[in-house]
Amino acid sequence: MALFTSEPQSFEEATREEKWIEAMNEEIKMIEKNNTWELVEKPEEKEVIGLKWVYKVKYNEDGSIQKYKARLVAKGYSQQPGIDFNETYAPVVRMETIRSVLALAAQLKLQSFN
Repeated sequence: MALFTSEPQSFEEATREEKWIEAMNEEIKMIEKNNTWELVEKPEEKEVIGLKWVYKVKYNEDGSIQKYKARLVAKGYSQQPGIDFNETYAPVVRMETIRSVLALAAQLKLQSFN
């Protein structure tokens, strides 16, 4: 059982341990598999948004280590409204919406039996 495992705070720190290198390679594989990114030419008048690796140890219920997780994230906080973007959108569903859709689906299913 693992009581505590520290997570790297930088890319340089993470590259000192094979387990974190493997976690980063797995993240890159998933990005490529899901076609998350598309390589494009940088427009001359625009700045590039930086990237950062975020590291997390995932634990089982008994406290043992389940896996080492690495995420490659964009530093979106560096963007400026009106310059880098005009609109924001986060595809998050409210729990009330999920409940309503499930209730309607259940009701339709019951009606199909009658």
